[in-house]
Amino acid sequence: MNQRRRRTALLAVAGLTGGLLLASPQPASAANLIKNPGFETAGTGDMPYCWQKSGWGENDFAFETTADARSGSKAMKVTLTRRVDGDRKALITESADCAPVVAAGKQYDLSLWYKTTTPDANITLFRHDTTAGWQYWTDLKTLPLAGNWTEASVRTPEVPPGTDRISWGVSVYGTGSATTDDYTMEQVADPVPPPRCTGTADQCANGAWEVLPAQNPVRSMHSVVLHNGKVLLIAGSGNDPEKFEAGTFTSAVYDPANGSYKIIPTPRDMFCAGHVQLQDGRVLVMSGNKGYPSADGKIGYQGYKDSYVFDPATETYTRTNDMNDGHWYPSATVMGNGDVLSFGGLKEDSTGSVTAERWSQAEQRWLPTWQVKQTWSFWGLYPSMILLQDGRLFYSGSHVFGNNIPGTGAAIYDYDANTITQVPGLQRKDERDQSASVLLPPAQDQKVLTIGGGNIDSNPAANRLTDVIDLKQPNPSYVAGPPLPQGTVDFGNGKVPQTGDQGKMYVSAVLLPDGTVMETGGALHNRADPVFETSLYDPRTNTFDPVTADPEARGYHSSAFLLPDGRVMTTGDNPGNGSWNHKVSVYTPPYLFKGPRPVITSLIDTEWTYGDTQRITVDRPIAKAELIRPAAVTHSSDPNQRFVDLPLTVDGNNVDLNVTSNPNVAPPGWYMLFAVDANGVPSVAKWVHLQGPSALKATDASPHIHSFADDLKGKRTGPGKKRASQPVSPTVSGCDRHYGSANVCVPTAFPPQVKKTTAARCAWLKQNDYGRLKVNGTDDPLALDRDRDGVACGKGDVRRR
Repeated sequence: MNQRRRRTALLAVAGLTGGLLLASPQPASAANLIKNPGFETAGTGDMPYCWQKSGWGENDFAFETTADARSGSKAMKVTLTRRVDGDRKALITESADCAPVVAAGKQYDLSLWYKTTTPDANITLFRHDTTAGWQYWTDLKTLPLAGNWTEASVRTPEVPPGTDRISWGVSVYGTGSATTDDYTMEQVADPVPPPRCTGTADQCANGAWEVLPAQNPVRSMHSVVLHNGKVLLIAGSGNDPEKFEAGTFTSAVYDPANGSYKIIPTPRDMFCAGHVQLQDGRVLVMSGNKGYPSADGKIGYQGYKDSYVFDPATETYTRTNDMNDGHWYPSATVMGNGDVLSFGGLKEDSTGSVTAERWSQAEQRWLPTWQVKQTWSFWGLYPSMILLQDGRLFYSGSHVFGNNIPGTGAAIYDYDANTITQVPGLQRKDERDQSASVLLPPAQDQKVLTIGGGNIDSNPAANRLTDVIDLKQPNPSYVAGPPLPQGTVDFGNGKVPQTGDQGKMYVSAVLLPDGTVMETGGALHNRADPVFETSLYDPRTNTFDPVTADPEARGYHSSAFLLPDGRVMTTGDNPGNGSWNHKVSVYTPPYLFKGPRPVITSLIDTEWTYGDTQRITVDRPIAKAELIRPAAVTHSSDPNQRFVDLPLTVDGNNVDLNVTSNPNVAPPGWYMLFAVDANGVPSVAKWVHLQGPSALKATDASPHIHSFADDLKGKRTGPGKKRASQPVSPTVSGCDRHYGSANVCVPTAFPPQVKKTTAARCAWLKQNDYGRLKVNGTDDPLALDRDRDGVACGKGDVRRR
């Protein structure tokens, strides 16, 4: 096992010794829920009553009950003299006798007094789950260096369901010491009355959709929310071969403030490119469409090597150096140091790229292949690669087109070690084509949800499967989540209720500021049979709540994303007949019908650093605050989407926000800051800029990394043999190019309810508005041109059957 992540057992607490224990242990005060808060009551050995040693990793350490106390005669000192990895911490003993009792849904104010000689110390929190037992919960607050006694206070998040007790203390994860004394813990009073419905009963329960009067002027399949609040909509050729041949490539910038669109000159066909937001807020756009499939179907889509950055200030594209390979449909994951890793996609010759690419934040360029670690693996198209808190990548199993990668369909990739370890449990891994995966709120919990999916090769009815994985576990595995709620499906004759196992592919998932996940849109089959269903998933209860569905079809090439005002915008739909839905919908979630919104009345600073404490003022009490990374979404995929909790320290309307010390939890860049009241009603977001690792170096601090997912039992592989590419079928998109133009998708496999006859297939094509289909070349693999007149599904073809 990698030494950097080696887990060591928690140090056990021996039984109490009567000779060392005072006759009457110090109780907690009426307000203070902690027993022995000042370490005055002796326990056993060198640990006071109700306190235990804890920690992991390779380090040299010492625990000491010292006389250098803030009050009384004792304090606790934890010291690290050598550290390779891990931490050491003194925690409240995880027992029924010592650990404070808590109530689900409540919050608690914690405080202590401390001195430190290291910037690498923070308040860390554990919880007792009535089913799963004791487990790490979250880090709450980084402690600044302090030579004199200093008070640190912080408010917990709402206690999760199933939690009956908590334990907490100070973790030291860098060389130096932390001395602590006088701990307190008090329950926070309920801050606001129950919500007051401000809309109709249906709006308050299910939210409301509005189809905007102004239509999207471009056939955009890429949506990026910019840090000025506008939205970049990238179309390229918009899956229109005529525009490709004419060299007409477009983008648009949408301004939600006034509903306007501005057409942006676009230098290349960025149709099905990759994109990610860089640390400074510019958008890196990688690869795109070099060429459509050939008319005879022998050559598939081709990806070019070009790369560009879009500057929101000037609203222009600027070319970077080229990537090492073409990558049509690549992944794009921003790392904790601001670099970008990219995998998969199709090369210039339409084969699969096995070349990993790395954008250097420091050098502002794509690195040459020899400077990037390679496994020569083909990860497929738009593989969902999610950054974990220790810098590894989790491939969730969500991808685009056909079957998943070999093996279990999910894996953890360790770039430093250059190894891939399979992760088990993903249901029907070859039917997760254009499923959606999200890192659940908050990012500190390290849980991922995967929703729905299908397979355009075999084209079964899309499924209702959901899977959840807890990557805090030493050997994580997906477990089945609740089935996706069912809505209605339109087979061409009007909407009918879904039945059986019918779910959806092309699903969109959006993190909302109240901590839920909105899933919406989708279709039952390959670019056909739109599904009308929207629901809200609650990670705390692992349940879906069906709400009002988007009135517009949102299948292939659709997007959904969060706006800074807390609403959700949806665009696009590109069915197999080649048409495009230019209508735009906006969803107002139920939380915006629950009374007035809190307001962030002042923000001291918009430039934030890791481990920082930032003060805001609000007009009334709030229960939580978070950073949400703005969307950069396409094809159901946005692996960089994340919701980062900001534990609070509350003093009336002044609220201090405690920023994570770990850039892998919140990669550098611009974020939307939301303040949320106890009823889940969010403020309008303020934009803040989280600095990169240089901020850590300035204080000689390091991120707090935990030993999660560090005992993987799955099959592990290292780099394979160097190779040029992966063979990929030219029909990878599930479309038979023998019929119609390149933007028309006659499915290689029709939906299962369609009989394998010319008449049945032609009836289905007519029902789905395919129109006249020219036969390209002389081959007719689907038997649609039985009279051989060069036109599919003509009168003679259907009559001849």
